[in-house]
Amino acid sequence: MTGPRHSALFATALGHCGLAWRGDELTNVLLPAGDEAATRSLLRHLSGAEPAVEPWPPFVLQAVAAMQALVGGEAVSLTDVPLAWGRVGEFERRVYEVTQRLAPGQTSTYGEVARELGDAGAARAVGVALGRNPWPLVVPCHRVLAAGGRLGGFSAPGGVATKERLLAIEAPHARRGGELF
Repeated sequence: MTGPRHSALFATALGHCGLAWRGDELTNVLLPAGDEAATRSLLRHLSGAEPAVEPWPPFVLQAVAAMQALVGGEAVSLTDVPLAWGRVGEFERRVYEVTQRLAPGQTSTYGEVARELGDAGAARAVGVALGRNPWPLVVPCHRVLAAGGRLGGFSAPGGVATKERLLAIEAPHARRGGELF
């Protein structure tokens, strides 16, 4: 990945979020870190770039609009957002790809993700990988829970309270037992 680093700060229903990119791939997504100034500071630290003013590249505009819609309560897929996969190892990539298949309102557990990867004993490693997720919302790690449906941890700013809030926003999209649509 070459070229200059860029970042952007944008308003959502959760507060100000940020993202960083290099070339035509996102390198980071940042959930609100308190107020706008705190998010701006953390984004600058993560990206090495001062948040840019628009116009942003089309893929950034699309990613921002999709994230705003998702945290605004719409059932939006972010699987088309281009990510800098070279930043993560092979195991993390596999965990993130499984996690990206979880639709808004759908949850899984660390153990279920591990089983889907073919290693039922890797639940803890799945949790570690998700704790390092550089793209929350795009890779919806908030949808992965601990055994028994407990919330487990959440490494994004705001911790478990942010995870709980994201799940509450998506709850209207959850399928109930026996529902087909």
